[in-house]
Amino acid sequence: MSFANKEDPSTLVLFDVDGTLTPARLTISDEMKKTLEKLRSKVVIGFVGGSDLSKQVEQLGPNVLQDFDYCFSENGLTAYKLGKQLASQSFINWLGEDKYNKLAKFILRHLSEIDIPVRRGTFIEFRNGMINVSPIGRNASTQERNDFEALDKIHQFRQKLVDELRENFKDFGLTYSIGGQISFDVFPTGWDKTYCLQHVADENFKQIHFFGDKAYKGGNDYEIYEDPRTIGHAVKSPEDTIRILNDIFKLE
Repeated sequence: MSFANKEDPSTLVLFDVDGTLTPARLTISDEMKKTLEKLRSKVVIGFVGGSDLSKQVEQLGPNVLQDFDYCFSENGLTAYKLGKQLASQSFINWLGEDKYNKLAKFILRHLSEIDIPVRRGTFIEFRNGMINVSPIGRNASTQERNDFEALDKIHQFRQKLVDELRENFKDFGLTYSIGGQISFDVFPTGWDKTYCLQHVADENFKQIHFFGDKAYKGGNDYEIYEDPRTIGHAVKSPEDTIRILNDIFKLE
């Protein structure tokens, strides 16, 4: 077993990042860092997020590959175990340039017609395992993100675009997952956060806990939260995550 130094090497605890370990797109708190250090002495820990590793480094710190036993970027399409990279996959190789071009043109046309007061750039972010689509643009400030999130709750910009994509690209084998404040992910069906679980199958963990704030249907934590291989914990904030961890694992 790779984790014999743990008090309980048969338990893995996985975390979403935004809204679970950190406020959305902001950095991890000292309190959360200390909580995770205590937890890691007891069990195996890892994070799984839709963003690429560079964004997770911004949020979780420059030593993220050393601070977690498993690091799953882009839902595990890019994966690290004890700092060493595991096998990866590619969205564009799977979908093909022709289909991707049709998809991207459709999205950009639709985004140009949405009536929102602010646009800030990077409307389609191309990643290794998916694309991330944002009507306002990923370069929006924290305040602009908050303002868009409030508007989106009223006008359902993201949900309406997702509905159109599902209707117009039925044969592409894609899944659409709304997460965070300003965007949604597009990836091959089956490449949701449950994808990361294949990387830990050989360890034969007796328990795999998952913590996420988007655990409702349509949220980007739903599939792994509901997966029979995991024990799901729906949280409302990083503070909520700490409270539940202290309760389950007796960290205080």
